[in-house]
Amino acid sequence: MPGLLLTVDGEGYPHTAFTWVVAVALDRLRFGADDGSTTLANLERSGLASVQIINEEGQPYLVKGNASIASRLIQSAPFKIALVEMGIVEVRDQSWIGVNVSPLAYDWAPDDRDQMIEMEQAVYAEMREWQG
Repeated sequence: MPGLLLTVDGEGYPHTAFTWVVAVALDRLRFGADDGSTTLANLERSGLASVQIINEEGQPYLVKGNASIASRLIQSAPFKIALVEMGIVEVRDQSWIGVNVSPLAYDWAPDDRDQMIEMEQAVYAEMREWQG
């Protein structure tokens, strides 16, 4: 599912990036981080990350943990993106009573939509099945 990846730079400022996220176990997530990005540099420096996800029922969760680079390249992606694995330390329910939030979603351009959805599904499959 799409998620929002949060890291902190060397000066303590927050940084956010959209990413793909999959749960591979009750205590582990995998997500992508663009090659050469501030996000990847932050992860390599601190090893800490938070991922905000919104489930299909509209409930937002913040998942915190220790992250490490599992693979330098997700082969299915059309650009250079690393595969990151995060051991979950904490999950916080960020919902409010009586409020649903719309899940994040990519709305691909009509001409590329089918191809991009197929690519996105291949990325999710690769992230789930990666064996290192």
